[in-house]
Amino acid sequence: MRRNLFILTGILLLALPQFLFAQSRTVAVLTPFLAQPGTQLMVEGFEAAAKSKGWQVDVIDTSGDVAALVSRMEDVALQKVDVMVINVDPSQIRNGLLAAKDAGIPVFGMDSGADPLLTANVTSNGYVMAAETATYVVDQLNGKGNVVMFIFEPYPPVQKRGAIAESIFNNEPDIKIMEKITPSFDRGPLEGARNAMEAVLTANPAKGSIQAVWAAWDDPALGAEQAIRDAGREDEGIVIVGIDATEQARDRIAARGNLKATVAQDFNGIANTVANTVEQYLKSGSVSRSQIYVSAKLVTADDL
Repeated sequence: MRRNLFILTGILLLALPQFLFAQSRTVAVLTPFLAQPGTQLMVEGFEAAAKSKGWQVDVIDTSGDVAALVSRMEDVALQKVDVMVINVDPSQIRNGLLAAKDAGIPVFGMDSGADPLLTANVTSNGYVMAAETATYVVDQLNGKGNVVMFIFEPYPPVQKRGAIAESIFNNEPDIKIMEKITPSFDRGPLEGARNAMEAVLTANPAKGSIQAVWAAWDDPALGAEQAIRDAGREDEGIVIVGIDATEQARDRIAARGNLKATVAQDFNGIANTVANTVEQYLKSGSVSRSQIYVSAKLVTADDL
């Protein structure tokens, strides 16, 4: 009897680590950008992947308020969740990251910037996406023309795109960057870009005075196209490009209007890679890489 009890105890001890790991994990996903289509797709993809792994996911959105996100991270750190996943510039939420570190909670970026306080960040290769769209513009213009840029420097993945595109345009002696615009988010970047583009069109009324619009993501590209149509200048051949390949952008590209190209990020691929990286960390306590890139693809009307 004693021998059987000893054997049973040994089996239970061996099984204990697997049992503990099999217990439900709680992951908090925090972002101020849930209203953005790309962020929505990533969060939904992560939730689906987490569900398949038996995790509980709590999504926290602060509707554009980054300061509020820091406060929520500090609250979550006190709740002792297993993991935090963020979609925001890590340099803007340092106190939140420090609160997570003090609580011993690993933080993973989902299309965020690299930061020493992040265990890992998974994102598209912004350098490649910006280079592809900017080069497309240069080719469409045969290396000559005036370009309006829509940028967003507060968010590292998007800031990176603008910097690369600008360097490509500046390398072309006959291409001039007319304006670099950060659209207002008061009513959303699409509306903000539409209003800003209206002002540019009003200031440059001559036909052929604007050859292209480069946008760091699709909402400003769509807003600029709306402004061009509303001004009755769609026949001037102004080339517009964006990044993200949202459904609305795909529809406009397929219509073969001024919006000519975008880049399809693999948002579901990013989400799944984050989930798998989190799982790897929970199992082993480490990750193979701290910065992980997921591929993307240029999309034109011919592709659609």
